[in-house]
Amino acid sequence: MPKDELFLITGATGKTGGGAARLLLEQGRRVRALVHRHDDRSDALQHAGAEIAVADLLDFDGIKTAVRGVSAAYFCYPIMPGLIDATTFFTQAALDAGVRSVVNMSQISAHPEAGSHAARDHWLSERLLDRADLMTTHLRPTFFAEWLKLWWELRNGEGYLRLPFGLGRHAPIAAADLSRVIAAILINPEPHDRAVYTLHGPADMNHHEIAAVIAATLGHPVHYEPLSVETFTKAMLDRGMPERRVQHFSQVALDYRDGVFSGTNDNVQRIGGSSPHDVTQFVRDNERDFRTSGPNFVPA
Repeated sequence: MPKDELFLITGATGKTGGGAARLLLEQGRRVRALVHRHDDRSDALQHAGAEIAVADLLDFDGIKTAVRGVSAAYFCYPIMPGLIDATTFFTQAALDAGVRSVVNMSQISAHPEAGSHAARDHWLSERLLDRADLMTTHLRPTFFAEWLKLWWELRNGEGYLRLPFGLGRHAPIAAADLSRVIAAILINPEPHDRAVYTLHGPADMNHHEIAAVIAATLGHPVHYEPLSVETFTKAMLDRGMPERRVQHFSQVALDYRDGVFSGTNDNVQRIGGSSPHDVTQFVRDNERDFRTSGPNFVPA
């Protein structure tokens, strides 16, 4: 793809979108960053060389403006209502604007019979994109390593992960590794057309094993305390988390226990060009975040 091609990054102030935007800019590529508002994060992207477009993915007119002149796009929608509408608006606008390819952030639990409403909608979103005249790649990551920070509690000098995942397993994947995969496919989409990639970190572990790795890295005890799904659900609702998100997290906890999130493969290295971060490296890179409690921990 010529270097004067324009890449649209939705969710550009998020972890995967922001990382992909910066990787493209570092390679001298033109980037249009789609954001909800001007703030410090969008200012930083603009300072790095990105063009800033302000719009919501549920605003059809705004999306039509954002995709003008775009060659390839990264489509990422949060765990909120509206994914099917957003996909429809985005796909039609992209087709009308002559966009060639789309990288779609889906979920490993995307399935027509998924218990999570969000995961089911991601499966439907994939099918909508597949029916369009676009080169399309679907990414289905396991749980992000960043989840460990969100549900992390530091109490009396010891760490706690209180989560409803039983003895299920997964290989945590860092957002930075996903960003490399996204950028690589945007630049060279042809080999990945209609591909569905599950994406994993390097080591499949249960949360007792993850806690042990964090403990060894930080140098203090870390405990995994399995919760019931009901206890976890009530805690998230009591905290004020949106019902749609709580329903998703509760249902994917059951999927997790059933092995849906487990496994490893070489997709990150093969596509993104470098080995994925392991938990030790992730904790070292984010040690400041593990020196305090995260925003979502379930109190004892």
